[in-house]
Amino acid sequence: MLVSASSIADIVTEIAEEMRGIEDRGTVASYIPPLASVPADKFGLAVVMADGAVHTAGDAEEAFSIQSISKVFALTLALGAVGDQLWRRVGREPSGSAFNSIVQLETEQGIPRNPFINAGAIVVCDVLLGGLRPREAIGQMLRFVRELVGDDTIRIDEAVAQAEHDTGFRNIALANYMRAFGNIHGDIGMVLGTYFHFCALAMSCRQLALAGRYLMNGGRVEGHRLITQSRARRINALMMSCGHYDNSGDFAFRIGLPGKSGVGGGILAVAPGIASIAVWSPGLNEEGNSHLGQLALERLVQRTGWSVFEPRVDG
Repeated sequence: MLVSASSIADIVTEIAEEMRGIEDRGTVASYIPPLASVPADKFGLAVVMADGAVHTAGDAEEAFSIQSISKVFALTLALGAVGDQLWRRVGREPSGSAFNSIVQLETEQGIPRNPFINAGAIVVCDVLLGGLRPREAIGQMLRFVRELVGDDTIRIDEAVAQAEHDTGFRNIALANYMRAFGNIHGDIGMVLGTYFHFCALAMSCRQLALAGRYLMNGGRVEGHRLITQSRARRINALMMSCGHYDNSGDFAFRIGLPGKSGVGGGILAVAPGIASIAVWSPGLNEEGNSHLGQLALERLVQRTGWSVFEPRVDG
């Protein structure tokens, strides 16, 4: 389905207006105090096209805590550091469990199912700290996302990072449990401190959609190759199968795009070769994914035909 630039702009505006009128907005995450204070009526949508055109609506310029969406960028850095050796310590299968579940670690010898659940992302941070201090790893992450977006104002919200530390008891348990199996090598405090700071990245929908361009463009941004095309394809595949925890199958069924969610209410979605999309609405569904964010993406795909399962034959 071919959709004109003017049509995309209209669709983005229409969807934002429709979301404003929906009463059921989900439940804002309450276990991290700075997230609990975000108004539930916020909604932003940004679409960055392959030709560079940017379409935004709603609160698309307001920064929010991207939380687990940062796991996409951490995974990209870890693969750059150690390549396929990463898969000796982290799996590539859907978990079918909550993002902070400890249950599977016991039966699977401390190997997390994938890099997008909390346990997997903690291992990824441990890998990144293999040759770096926490300050260096956090700086590397900031430089990477700033380079992706072309914006040096992107920051880490220290208040959110501290709140993550103060309330992160399950993550502490996950890290220690994996350490018992020998799958965390570094200092637990340093690994978790790095993980909490990654989750505290603050970005707007516009910035987040710009950051996803390398996954839309086969590893390239504005003509510069950041990762190989095959690696971009594999990250997209993991986002499709694992990016929404135990809601991943339903997300693929309804929307049909690689995507990664965060409990801050953001979702980064990728229509390969077409668009990078970011949506934000802080109210979550029962699985911890943005309720209106998923609904908005479903409507976007219905009106554009961007699902990866949609035939690309015209006529």
